[in-house]
Amino acid sequence: MQEIEIAELRKLTEVIKEKYNYDFSNYAMSSFKRRIQRILEMYKLASVDVLIKKLTEEPRFFKEFVSEVTVNVTEMFRDPSFWRELRDHILPNIMLNHNNISIWHAGCSSGEEVFSMAIVLKEMGILDKTKIVATDIDTDILQKARSGVYSMKNMELNQKNYLRFQGTTTLEKYYKEENGKAIMDKSLVEHVSFREHNLVASMAFSKFDLILCRNVMIYFNQALQNNVLKMFHESLFKYGYLIVGSKESLIWCEIANKFIVANNEEKIYKKIKD
Repeated sequence: MQEIEIAELRKLTEVIKEKYNYDFSNYAMSSFKRRIQRILEMYKLASVDVLIKKLTEEPRFFKEFVSEVTVNVTEMFRDPSFWRELRDHILPNIMLNHNNISIWHAGCSSGEEVFSMAIVLKEMGILDKTKIVATDIDTDILQKARSGVYSMKNMELNQKNYLRFQGTTTLEKYYKEENGKAIMDKSLVEHVSFREHNLVASMAFSKFDLILCRNVMIYFNQALQNNVLKMFHESLFKYGYLIVGSKESLIWCEIANKFIVANNEEKIYKKIKD
């Protein structure tokens, strides 16, 4: 298969924006190119032009296309030291001044991070004092997050992460096994609102004490990262916390001076200016 040209990718993003009002033009070009290459191979499409034709003629295929472009591999209690920091310092700091906590998981993917958060909150005894909004651009992956059903083969890694997090029990307490699947305890997400949300195009829609957007913005170029970070700043209460991925940072962005670093290693930032 021939190397994909930048001009072909631009044409693709223009067609998608015109037909579906989704703007992929500010995705990091190298990672967008890799995803498109993968889609061509998966669907046995000879070229980007053939992909454009398929997207134009088959609106149902667009949903699958979005899933493939925005796929975000995740796991429960990923980076256990981060979850310990959240439990031992960040959440107690928020609770000092609040009776209730509002949390936004932006780009929640298949929900492993949301269930991890719910388990932390339950073990701290504050789950019933928390409202969580979990959003993603991909409606199919949101449905998976809502269902809380995961492959048992993935639970081995999740269990190892939980042990390294040093939780109060075992992960098995929070799910039951049926036909090779782990069915998560639905009571964990009673206070979670799963919603479709496009970080690229949307405005601030509420205020939160804590926003997590981990390993999503690495797929955006600098201009789009800047816009998204401004929106997160607007969405946080003063002295609220923003948490990004291990390869992401606020240091270079326009609103950097409105945050202080609460924990550099875990990429946790605290808003100090409106």
